[in-house]
Amino acid sequence: MRLDKFLCEMNMGTRGQVKAFVRQGMVTVNGKPVKSPDEKIDENTDQVTFKGQSLRYRKYVYYMLHKPEGVVSATNDNTADTVVSLLGEDRRRDIFPVGRLDKDSTGLLLLTNDGELAHLLLSPKRHVDKTYQVTVERSLTQEEISRLEQGLDIGEEHLTLPARVSVGTGSIIYITVHEGKFHQIKRMLQAVDNRVLALKRTEFACLQLDENLKPGEYRALTETEIQKLKSLGGCK
Repeated sequence: MRLDKFLCEMNMGTRGQVKAFVRQGMVTVNGKPVKSPDEKIDENTDQVTFKGQSLRYRKYVYYMLHKPEGVVSATNDNTADTVVSLLGEDRRRDIFPVGRLDKDSTGLLLLTNDGELAHLLLSPKRHVDKTYQVTVERSLTQEEISRLEQGLDIGEEHLTLPARVSVGTGSIIYITVHEGKFHQIKRMLQAVDNRVLALKRTEFACLQLDENLKPGEYRALTETEIQKLKSLGGCK
């Protein structure tokens, strides 16, 4: 890999900026200053430092984010902060959210640059579980719960797939769905003459939202979590 590409992927600056940094002697490879941004390096074995900071290359990264309200599930937006911007120093140009949560929704969101895994987890054929804590306008009747669990008409060609519903305290329910239709939970509650007041995703695939993460905080997935995701997605 070329040195300037490596530095860009590590979010050290734009291509023009990192070239200038290299020529100014701010980058060393294996302890030696480098002046050419075109120099080829082995990103997995060479030791690269930028302004004295050691840079360790990882081809794929995986983060669990506790998405707060008011943030857009996108890589860039002209009007609002994005979930990717919350990564701070860990932000890389190739990271994106796997799926999306509405701007006013909160909870678990997976961020990665592993396109193959993301594609498999989002594939309609996989029926990956997604569990939401939902604050509803009024309590559901048993008949309404049965309708949600059996599948219902939300204005599309097919009924929703059967969901799992459990009742929490007060006006809170938990719904697990296996597909990702646009505004699905809100539309499902509308179909039983109810309304979502707050929506928080607590589980996605084999991941559970880390209770230690406050809204806006994130952490890297453990190796065990990564392997479980890959197994669920069908990655080799």
